[in-house]
Amino acid sequence: MAVKKKSPRREEPTPPLPFPEAVRRAVRAIPRGEVRSYAQVALYAGRPGAARGVGRELKTLENVPWWRVLRADGTLAPAVAVEQARRLKAEGVRLEGEGTRWRVKRRGAFPARRAIIAFDVARFEGP
Repeated sequence: MAVKKKSPRREEPTPPLPFPEAVRRAVRAIPRGEVRSYAQVALYAGRPGAARGVGRELKTLENVPWWRVLRADGTLAPAVAVEQARRLKAEGVRLEGEGTRWRVKRRGAFPARRAIIAFDVARFEGP
């Protein structure tokens, strides 16, 4: 009688995180003193093109460093610019502007996608 071999066990793919939790993890992975664009956060959260969705989620999430997320052109959102500028300056981010019109000072403020994905993904996939 032939003995049946057990087939190797296949691991089930991990289901994607709900978008709010994915955004929370992506934003928490941004190091102190660095910034990311809404689009970059959407990419890390597994929803490329959902930059506006990231903005909506940041309004509802608690205990996340929302001030580290900027527009793609490096400007701060006018509705929260004063508080955002204060927090970024406290972390050592160089800004230029005044009132509600601020912008990250240095060129290339957003790291190249390739340069940060490996670093941030490792942090994002943590607990």
